[in-house]
Amino acid sequence: MMPDFAPAYPLISANWLIQVLDHPNVAIADCRFSLADPSAGRQRYQAGHIPGAFYFDLNQDLSSPVQRHGGRHPLPDPDQLAAKLAAAGVHFGETWVVAYDDSRLAFASRFWWLLRYLGHNRVVVLDGGFSGWLAAGYPTTPAIPKPRSGHFTPQVQPGQVVDREDVIACRDNPQVVLVDAREPERYRGEREPIDPIAGHIPGAVNYPWQEVTDAQGKTLPVPQQQQRWEAIAPTSEIIVYCGSGVTACVNLLSLELAGRTGAKLYPGSWSDWCSYL
Repeated sequence: MMPDFAPAYPLISANWLIQVLDHPNVAIADCRFSLADPSAGRQRYQAGHIPGAFYFDLNQDLSSPVQRHGGRHPLPDPDQLAAKLAAAGVHFGETWVVAYDDSRLAFASRFWWLLRYLGHNRVVVLDGGFSGWLAAGYPTTPAIPKPRSGHFTPQVQPGQVVDREDVIACRDNPQVVLVDAREPERYRGEREPIDPIAGHIPGAVNYPWQEVTDAQGKTLPVPQQQQRWEAIAPTSEIIVYCGSGVTACVNLLSLELAGRTGAKLYPGSWSDWCSYL
């Protein structure tokens, strides 16, 4: 039997995962990645990972090729990601999928959001990530699991995303709040290490994604997640963005923890927006 937990709750503990490690209805996604060294995540996976985990690469699996516009991490082709999920043993609408990383949930949250975008809500994030798993003394292995035979037919939820035109259209709407998830210095335009232009989308407010977790990648308690969003009226529509639609998903996870559902992602984010400037 699988331990009981609320399916709407997006986090699970290492203690929960160790109990269901061999359960046929659980699949595990290793999402470790480094923006500074795109090959580092796969190398770390090959050196050791949670037993049974399949590797999902931010650039190759969780994004599509970069174009002139659309940002640095455009959303992946749904059918290609579906095939990768099926090979990891995921059955659409049935399998519980656990995602983890070692970057304060940055990449695991992207995976979590993507599966929900594809219509698969049975997805959770490992609180504390790989470091938390190691700290608990749980096993790792370099053994790469053999492909499995899942079945995944994506049902894309277009209402969960907005594009640049949508953002422009709602900028003067007081019922819509645009949230920038980047570090305060990048939001203020004082520092821009990645994109060619610094600054933020006019009207956006800053909720840095790092505030969702502590330094060890453990999420802050639900009351603190709720407190984070108190300044935004419950009736407001929230649109989140970051540099390229990745770390903004950590804010979407925080909103889910706070009970604030319905927020949307601008996948192109600042890297798409500034490509038109």
